[in-house]
Amino acid sequence: MDKQEQALGLLEAAVTSMGGAMRTGQQEMVKHVVSALEDEKHLLVQAGTGTGKSMGYLIPALAHAQTSAKPVIVSTATLALQSQIVGRDVPRLLESLKGKLSRPMDVALLKGRSNYLCQYKLGGGYPDDEGTLFSMDEPAAPAGTTYSPLASEVMKLREWAEETETGDRDELVPGVSDKAWKQVSVSAMECLGSQKCPMADECFSEMARARAAEADVVITNHALLAVSAFEGLSVLPDFEVAIIDEAHELQDRVTSSVSGALSARMVLTAAGGAKRHCGVNVDEMVKAANRLEKSLTGVPTGLLEHGLREDMGIALNDIVEQARLALALSKPEANAPADGGRQTARSQLQAVMDDAIRMLESEERREVLYTTRPREFVEGRGYVEADETQPATLNVAPLSVAGKLREGLFDGRTVVLTSATLAIGAQFDSVAGSLGLMGAGAPSWTGVDVGSPFDYPKQGILYVAKHLPKPGRQLAAETLDEIEDLIKASGGGALALFTSKRSAEEAASILRERLDVEILCQGEGSMKSLVEQFSSERDTCLFGTMTLWQGVDVPGDSCRLVIIDKIPFPRPDDPISKARSEDVAKHGGNGFMQVAATHAAIRLAQGAGRLIRSVGDKGVVAILDSRMATARYGSFLKATLPPMWPTVDKKVITGVLQRLNPDGR
Repeated sequence: MDKQEQALGLLEAAVTSMGGAMRTGQQEMVKHVVSALEDEKHLLVQAGTGTGKSMGYLIPALAHAQTSAKPVIVSTATLALQSQIVGRDVPRLLESLKGKLSRPMDVALLKGRSNYLCQYKLGGGYPDDEGTLFSMDEPAAPAGTTYSPLASEVMKLREWAEETETGDRDELVPGVSDKAWKQVSVSAMECLGSQKCPMADECFSEMARARAAEADVVITNHALLAVSAFEGLSVLPDFEVAIIDEAHELQDRVTSSVSGALSARMVLTAAGGAKRHCGVNVDEMVKAANRLEKSLTGVPTGLLEHGLREDMGIALNDIVEQARLALALSKPEANAPADGGRQTARSQLQAVMDDAIRMLESEERREVLYTTRPREFVEGRGYVEADETQPATLNVAPLSVAGKLREGLFDGRTVVLTSATLAIGAQFDSVAGSLGLMGAGAPSWTGVDVGSPFDYPKQGILYVAKHLPKPGRQLAAETLDEIEDLIKASGGGALALFTSKRSAEEAASILRERLDVEILCQGEGSMKSLVEQFSSERDTCLFGTMTLWQGVDVPGDSCRLVIIDKIPFPRPDDPISKARSEDVAKHGGNGFMQVAATHAAIRLAQGAGRLIRSVGDKGVVAILDSRMATARYGSFLKATLPPMWPTVDKKVITGVLQRLNPDGR
């Protein structure tokens, strides 16, 4: 029996055990993934909604791992999907394949260090700058004493620490705030390391890494994969095969993971830690921080198109020099006992120095420099970016991740990339190019679309509101009226996706006064609770932003209308997109089409994909951006969308929605 037949046999056994049936696309995906692993050739596979994508790659991964000396790495964009695969998909699959595999298979979950509780920090090994963590060691407070919310969360974490076997933050339900979690966790740089930490034998992060090293399949995330590929650190076990789920997110997730930031406040924090925990004189570092702040005052927020000004460069050089000196003076003696305070201080100094060096070398490294400012709440306007009189943060990010991914991920390995939205039309070149698989010296690869089991022309209608005015930055009155008309016709059951939080909140607030259906809005509760309510209540509507564009799976008539307010282009002032567009144009390409339009096409397909989630679903995707029908790039964007029946006739759509309305209102 060849490997394809073996994998298809496992697929049949699994779906039969689960009470289902094999799908054509799923079978095709299994065949292609098995062939890619056997031939050691990179594969891009688009698997439409309903294909059963996770089983389409997990079965080949398990089959391959049976005879491999190294684990198969499976990477996802989000911790949520990572947990879903480990907590639901894998256990069900392994149970269904009992007796079918040549040996028992071990699947491990691995996250970044800061996702695990640190026993040494919990036990008082690190300084508590906020006076919260270790005050819990004091005698019990008198009955009736009320703790602050943060202190209550830390007490909850202490109790959980006594019973958890993994220390994984996501296993704590309900969870705690980021501020509370920081009280019991450390970053990779803050960690003392297994050689020095007195509690290394009880370290949850080290135990997770040890399990991963012995596992057949390791489930991780794009952020950890990025650290492995870009920095060459052994954060993952040695591997020869990687399967990348949600691969359309890989470029952005990798870029985010390897970006750096530096502000005067960060430098002052590092200086304070060095003085307090290492006894280092930091007067000159404080002066350097002040020079940096002065150099960034009045600088417009956004891309530094001409690179660093001279005064910025002088300030950064001073920071590098002072951080390097402080690191030399704070180095612990060879046999010094563990000191969490010193380690934290040195990690802050190292981070400041590393980012300053990157910024100084940004031109040679082909990296992007830009400034950001904190967002603040303004009555009547919501959250807006602070003006240029406020302190700025200097940021650095790679102009392209293609070269580093080619070297650090694809070279010497076999990589399978999969998503429901990888191709534009039938072409994979855009995503392949962004990830390092195009151009001179690029490794060979194959792209395949295994389709979807859904009959989109019969199940869905794509409506473009051609009559509406071109959208601007503000939510237009005509757009609000259009949303009102569509929801009235459908009787609710609408998922409304907006390109900004402000627009989603404004639309929800206004339309609650006009409509007699309940409208939920992202941010008014946990994402899980909002989606559960939307799914369980047939006529309830849910309004939200980018998280909902990709994170909602609601089959049935609770979601019979998906509304998209406008094409999700990157913000015009997004510095990384702007720099990448300019770089494409500089080399003779069309920056708008290759960067902004491609980004929008993938996001638009993700949003439209929220509608049809099962073979029985029917409904309408309504795009309220007339440019889809009038602009030259409209056909390019439509090429990524499921092939639903198209129309620009509002009367047709309201009639369809009225027929889909369960109550016929």
